[in-house]
Amino acid sequence: MCQWLLCLSHYLCLCCYCVCEPGFGVQRDSARNGPGRALSCDKPRLGAASSSSCSSTPAAPLVPRCYLEDGASKGAWLNRSSIIFAGSDKWSVDPRVSIATADRREYSLQIQDVDVTDDGPYTCSVQTQHTPRTMQVHLTVQVSPKIFRISSDIVVNEGSNVTLVCLATGKPEPSISWRHISPSAKPFESGQYLDIYGITRDQAGEYECSAENDVSVPDVKKVKVTVNFAPTIQELKSSGVMLGGNGLIRCEGAGVPAPGFEWYKGERKLINGQQGITIKNYSTRSLLTVTNVTEEHFGNYTCVATNKLGTTNASLPLNRLGWDVLASEALICDIRTVHRKRPGINFSETSFSPYISKVTKLIS
Repeated sequence: MCQWLLCLSHYLCLCCYCVCEPGFGVQRDSARNGPGRALSCDKPRLGAASSSSCSSTPAAPLVPRCYLEDGASKGAWLNRSSIIFAGSDKWSVDPRVSIATADRREYSLQIQDVDVTDDGPYTCSVQTQHTPRTMQVHLTVQVSPKIFRISSDIVVNEGSNVTLVCLATGKPEPSISWRHISPSAKPFESGQYLDIYGITRDQAGEYECSAENDVSVPDVKKVKVTVNFAPTIQELKSSGVMLGGNGLIRCEGAGVPAPGFEWYKGERKLINGQQGITIKNYSTRSLLTVTNVTEEHFGNYTCVATNKLGTTNASLPLNRLGWDVLASEALICDIRTVHRKRPGINFSETSFSPYISKVTKLIS
């Protein structure tokens, strides 16, 4: 009778062998499984040498089974052309390798802590009264994906061509995919190399490389791409001011590296702290404040933004706030105040007379 074998739960069993009845053949049970999984075997077959393929993961124990039938004199295990065991004699110097003998007929090879160097063909040979019978199994050691090289963080100028590299090992060979995770989370086609032609400022940010082969979770690494570009002025804004009041001009800019800001009135560069001028610069904006405004302060002001890639500027006048503007603003303000307190009031032409009188007195 042929024997069917079950794998022990604490072993990673790749292939099971047993010897049939007095024909002294070697029968084959083969399967592919992982740690802790049940093993299902093929129907035993007699005949000449045969082979199968198996897979394992590193660090798991491995027990290919082989049994000696009554009358068989000796068994042997080989790895490629190297003898591991001949009968009970150990030829291998590897301390991880031993013969498992649960009973007098079992002649199974046990390998502890399987690693990638164990990959390859293994042969169990049984010497019978008539002729030797052999069975070969090819062990493939599956290895989790590991990224061993990825491009360093880089800084490039806008318009440059960029190539990002991501190399990984694993068995089966892992697939590589890229994703622009900030700010757009845009996926790209798979491949070790990601080419970006004529890169723009919108393509700056973090890029994620993922290596995956279904053995375990993907290995993920990131690279940061900084894109330098010349400064631009996005907004220049001022408020009108009266004599003796305080004026403010705000200049909003962008650029990488962050631009530096300067202010000019006409051809004259303005210095912080001089002639009632206060300048506060930030990474993306500059604030110009004029205190105790005089006639000389009115006119065009120019904001200049500069970084190593270029310079840009924009101009805006600081205007004197006239009485007509003040009157209309005061009128609107008072109307809103009254309407808030008495929402049901209806304004007529005569309703504005007190405010007009007030403005007239101010002007005179």
